[in-house]
Amino acid sequence: MPQMRVNISPMKIGEGQLHEIYLNSSAWIICPPELIPSPGQYLLAHAHGSDSPLAVPVFFSDSAPNGFRSAPLTDSAWNPGARLHLRGPLGHGFSVPEFARKVALIAFDESPARLRGLISIALKQAAEVVLVSNFAVEDIPETVEVQPLQAMLDIYQWADYAAFDVARENLNQLKEMLGKIGQAKSAREAQVLVRAPMPCGALAECGICALTIRHEWKMICKDGPVFAMGELK
Repeated sequence: MPQMRVNISPMKIGEGQLHEIYLNSSAWIICPPELIPSPGQYLLAHAHGSDSPLAVPVFFSDSAPNGFRSAPLTDSAWNPGARLHLRGPLGHGFSVPEFARKVALIAFDESPARLRGLISIALKQAAEVVLVSNFAVEDIPETVEVQPLQAMLDIYQWADYAAFDVARENLNQLKEMLGKIGQAKSAREAQVLVRAPMPCGALAECGICALTIRHEWKMICKDGPVFAMGELK
């Protein structure tokens, strides 16, 4: 399966601001346009004056004025108005192929927020979009169909492109489930965002986000976090 991943953008360092925090812990982050990650990519953010020694990975979820809306944040100590030191965009993101007319967005074990940015991309190329998730989904276009996770295999067979979001510890479970269907019946192309702690953001190769693929170590922070499905089999 050919690899389809957004090339890593030239890394930037800059300042941003946490403008608003929503009830689901996502945030409206104001920042320069060159720091806005594409779907699947991330920034490392550290709040000015924070006692935390580690930066927080921040993923794109949706567009917002003068910046972007993030996926839910893991650092609940941040408050609106906080100044953020930002580094990125980092990693490989998703890439919806031009041929795709049936797109499946599958959140395997958490919020579909990190997949949300693919909706507008798919709709712009006249694709049908089905979002598969057991988590509540708000404010998505009416043309997007929403299905529970139990429909995953059927939707995966229907799609000609599928994007997954899964935690590293659940990746084998996902592969086992997809293995129940033949290759000929699976999506023509598929990509997987693998989530793991990424404290160094590809600077130190600390190994915390390491993933074994075909007896070879990969670092999710720089070799991912989005991988082609064929790489993970």
